[in-house]
Amino acid sequence: MTYCVGMRLDRGLIFMSDTRTNAGVDDVSQVRKMRHWENPGERVITLLSAGNLATTQAVVSLLDERTKAPSERDPSILSAPSMFQIATIVGNTLREVISSLRHEGPEASASFRASLILGGQIAGSEPRLFLIYPEGNFIEAGDDSPFFQTGETKYGRPIIVRTFDPAMTFEDATRLLMVSFDSTIRSNLAVDLPLDLATHERDACRLGHQQRIETNDPYFRRISEQWSLSLREAVNRLPQFEFETGGETET
Repeated sequence: MTYCVGMRLDRGLIFMSDTRTNAGVDDVSQVRKMRHWENPGERVITLLSAGNLATTQAVVSLLDERTKAPSERDPSILSAPSMFQIATIVGNTLREVISSLRHEGPEASASFRASLILGGQIAGSEPRLFLIYPEGNFIEAGDDSPFFQTGETKYGRPIIVRTFDPAMTFEDATRLLMVSFDSTIRSNLAVDLPLDLATHERDACRLGHQQRIETNDPYFRRISEQWSLSLREAVNRLPQFEFETGGETET
């Protein structure tokens, strides 16, 4: 399992993903789940992947190969005229890979499903963010749904829902994502550091800040400790419950 988040801010796009992958309790490793393509100043594309590792690696490899030798049948994401068409190419590639893997063995023996978060910008157009399903279809982020999660989403979602503001800076969004990932890591052994972070500044059409947050990162540890302390303090400030009245003491 994994956990990936893509956010659409007024300032641009921000992405974070973990790196843990496992095929069993005794087979745990680290795999990068964030990929980038760019023609600096013309377009920038980031892809986050969750699900079957063979599927996601095959999708990335095919997308890479087709940037080197595009054809009418297999177009390149580096020459498509819009982010919508790039999302269509990626969705078709995902569907193609899943379909081909199903024929290599009994379907019951493994699940080849995967989901992807795709974000980017082409010069002259708006930054766009998509969630691509295993079937190859997709939805786009908008004002009502300005962020997407994939993988182990349930533990880190509440803090984003309560706190997200499209006007926040990349720095504030990074703090929010770190809290979301810390909550997920504490709740699920299938998600863990290191984390990968990347930003797309609006209209730059190139990769912005990139960083790997390592296992012993002191800032992430401070965020984790302070968040735990803040939660305890917040709970202690809630109205006192009284068993005699079934709730808050009446005054």
